[in-house]
Amino acid sequence: MRLDRDFIALAHRHQEPPARANNGGPWTTWLMLGGRGAGKTRLGAEWVRAQVAGDAPYAAQRALSIALVGETEHDVREVMIEGPSGLLRSSPRGERPLWVPSRRRLEWPNGAVAYAFSSEDPEQLRGPQFDAAWCDELAKWKHADATFDMLQFGLRLGSRPRQLVTTTPRPVALIKRLVTDARTAVTRASTHANAAHLSPAFIETVIGRYAGTRLGRQEIDGEIIEDRADALWSRDMIEAARAAAAPALVRIVIGVDPPASSRAGADACGIVAAGMAEGGIVYVLEDATVRGAAPDGWASRAVALYRRLEADAIVAEVNQGGDMVKAVLQQIDRNVPVRMVHATRGKWLRAEPVAAMYAQGKVKHAGAGFAELEDEMCDFGLGGLSGGASPDRLDALVWAVTELTRRGEGGGPRIRVLDWGPPLAPKWTLGRRW
Repeated sequence: MRLDRDFIALAHRHQEPPARANNGGPWTTWLMLGGRGAGKTRLGAEWVRAQVAGDAPYAAQRALSIALVGETEHDVREVMIEGPSGLLRSSPRGERPLWVPSRRRLEWPNGAVAYAFSSEDPEQLRGPQFDAAWCDELAKWKHADATFDMLQFGLRLGSRPRQLVTTTPRPVALIKRLVTDARTAVTRASTHANAAHLSPAFIETVIGRYAGTRLGRQEIDGEIIEDRADALWSRDMIEAARAAAAPALVRIVIGVDPPASSRAGADACGIVAAGMAEGGIVYVLEDATVRGAAPDGWASRAVALYRRLEADAIVAEVNQGGDMVKAVLQQIDRNVPVRMVHATRGKWLRAEPVAAMYAQGKVKHAGAGFAELEDEMCDFGLGGLSGGASPDRLDALVWAVTELTRRGEGGGPRIRVLDWGPPLAPKWTLGRRW
């Protein structure tokens, strides 16, 4: 027996194909919910290989047209195709497909073809048709519902087209719908199930730190964690705040929450862009948060976002860095207007008025959503984040929304403005289209 060919001989129980769907009949969607390192990517690659070859027990017949769908084109290439557990490395040399980057497709010697798609562009899936599909990290997809819907219309070849979804769970609406769908079969696994193939240092440090926390239950145990009882935001509140796009905006700012250090494992630098429309509604535009960057790294990222969105100012908290924060930003661009603010109240009290604005419908999330930012929002309670980390993305959001509403509302978080910078001349008189 060739162990590199017969994956089922070494598969964990959660990697074995389910017998039936929730309704007791054949399944159309296999939803594999797993923690980090639980073997989800390897399962996806081996499942696709089996579809191409028509190998039981994963496949009843050969599939000639397969969709590979990930969060971004980079993720499809670097994880699903070329990654350590991806399709190329998982395939025996004589059965290895040819990756054609210019056409975003894998071609097998037997004529089967797999096409790469990104959740960033659901319209790519309008037209093609498939026997099978592998969807990776669906809980992180940018346009999850639109992309998944377009894929369903394309699964129309063969006698029973099927799809495998491998993802670390988040309590997003699509995941919760799939879990209860009559035609879905669900398997689950924690990181511990694959511990023999993981670094001992990872097991000791990461699992040791996060085990038992809400974040650990999601990222390690693969649980779908519902709303935190004392959180300022709920998933329903964020879903109600979604907008397909922002209208014309009269002002845009970049909120920055600088880290105290750039060493490995330090806090991220929160960078969030938001704008205000003429009616006073605030639209969150982008989360460009970066982790582990030196000061010139996060400053370059913030200034690049400022330039790309043609923003009016950068508002930066300086509790940690003082004048250094403004200096490092203006080393990148000496003309960038920097509003330096110093927090005089705790994070909860600063965030509370912003959460109230969400409840009142005064803040919207423009576009497909911001998964990591929204995770922080729904996990932020009186004691901070459940895992003990700093809510860097949330802090940057609060600073941006507060700056946009502070003059007109007068009831935002208590801050002390240290430096208003040069006066700003309006760039537009009638607003701009985001």
